[in-house]
Amino acid sequence: AKLSGSFASSLCYESEPLLLPWDRFSAWLHCICVVGFDLELGQAVEVRPQQSKDYRDKTSICYLSFPDSNSGCLGDTQFCFRFRQGSNRKSSLGCFLETADRDAPVSLKRDQGHYYGYVYFRQVRDKSLKRGYFQKSLVLISRLPYVTFFHSLLKILAPEYFDKLEPCLEAACNDIDRWPTPHPGRVLSLPIMGVVIKVGPLEENIINNVLCVCVQVSIVLPTIHEVDLFRCFHPVFFHIQMLWELVLLGEPLVVMAPSPAESSDTVLALISCLSPLRYCSDFRPYFTIHDSEFKEYTTRTQAPPSVILGVTNPFFAKTLQHWPHIVRIGDMKQEGEMAKQMKVRKLKNLKTLDCKTGVYSAFKPFLNKDEDILKQLQKGVQQKRPSAAQNAILRRYFLELTQSFIIPLERYVASLMPLQKSITPWKSPPQLRPFLQDEFMKTLEKAGPQLTSRLKGDWIGLYRQFLRCPNFDGWFRNRKREMSQKLDALHLEALCEEDLQLRTLEHTEVEKVDLVLKLKDKLTQAEKNHLPVRPGTVSKLQAHIEAIILGLPEDLQGILHRPSTP
Repeated sequence: AKLSGSFASSLCYESEPLLLPWDRFSAWLHCICVVGFDLELGQAVEVRPQQSKDYRDKTSICYLSFPDSNSGCLGDTQFCFRFRQGSNRKSSLGCFLETADRDAPVSLKRDQGHYYGYVYFRQVRDKSLKRGYFQKSLVLISRLPYVTFFHSLLKILAPEYFDKLEPCLEAACNDIDRWPTPHPGRVLSLPIMGVVIKVGPLEENIINNVLCVCVQVSIVLPTIHEVDLFRCFHPVFFHIQMLWELVLLGEPLVVMAPSPAESSDTVLALISCLSPLRYCSDFRPYFTIHDSEFKEYTTRTQAPPSVILGVTNPFFAKTLQHWPHIVRIGDMKQEGEMAKQMKVRKLKNLKTLDCKTGVYSAFKPFLNKDEDILKQLQKGVQQKRPSAAQNAILRRYFLELTQSFIIPLERYVASLMPLQKSITPWKSPPQLRPFLQDEFMKTLEKAGPQLTSRLKGDWIGLYRQFLRCPNFDGWFRNRKREMSQKLDALHLEALCEEDLQLRTLEHTEVEKVDLVLKLKDKLTQAEKNHLPVRPGTVSKLQAHIEAIILGLPEDLQGILHRPSTP
């Protein structure tokens, strides 16, 4: 439900637990880092707030927070990186954040195994310094993939920090610790440094009920997490469909770009083009030779892993020559006309990072190229259609393409559910039928993607390869968990419809106690797993349990009413 601005700004929700100092801060950020350069020590990092001083990922952050020296990023540059979790600060918000995550679209769920780093890097000439340059980065570390939101937040924080230094960061940390916890679908007012960032759901968004951000109601950003697809794919525009297939299949992919801003935006755009399907392999918007996974990802002793890397160092042009798919991105500044028709280039032609913009791969797409979307966007360029409109057209195209692909899988998996009449209260819930690849393939003849997509091509081959990739494994495990929870919920509802008192009349006291303990355990699991039960089911079952307990001797009643020890 929407909340009024005045109520949202009170920074308190009845559903939130009692919070400890810095719990609200940690719901949004793990920490704030300042990375500077010392002639003798190299990059050095300071962590805020004080409670995060034990943070153990400082080395990774130091190298990832600065562009490579060859990038030549003068002025202010913003980009994003992602790295494996090396430490974990416990929070009393754990259960609440799990609930918020459950209700969020897949693209807005917090990352459990990785952190994101949102960087505002400043490099300016300064003759008073030995190196001749001032270099420093302000970095927000978070599990939340809210790239647009955090970059917008940094545009407020960073200029203030570079002007006023430490007092600014202390004030910012205290402001954030008074924010309500992030929850997609709510309207929030987030005061920061004298500015109010208003966050709320868009009424008519074609994607996932995402959030919007308004800074002082004068700047409106369409989402909190999406990059501009049209701008990112502009240099390799004619290969968008092929790139969608490569990402869908979890193929190893390298994005070589002139700066971390362009590499990170392109990697995030590739991940985003699968929406509403979640990309389940690893991805690094900005990857350096100092990364702890460098050897793991660049070894030639085994096939490249399923990962998307964004790189800027020319060294990678040689190190990753054996990778099967490389995207070379040049300057993203849009020209007056679309790029000329480009063929997919051969990998052997990729010598250095300065090679021509394009896709270097031997991959043969399964689907025929959709000329209509290319013509539609080309026409938009000629007519000077606003970039936001071009981006919306391209995002809708990817959404419809992904949905056409995933609907047959959804339909088949739904058929694996047992019939509701097979669920009886006195037997364990029935199991899902197994996913049989050949059986699924047969369903494609009459109920395949041809029902919703005009594209022709080898859909069968695309599905066969998809069923072997991490994206299918992640999607199916999630669907299987959801359906298992649905079966448990139906079983719980079936128990509620039974006259349990009547059924237990002939039971011994031991059997009645055993039944009460089992029912209590089912209620505990239902609450823990957030089972999708009908309203009133839990209270009805609790009433059944209470009625059975009241029919037992007083000494047993006392034992069964006693709260269990966690």
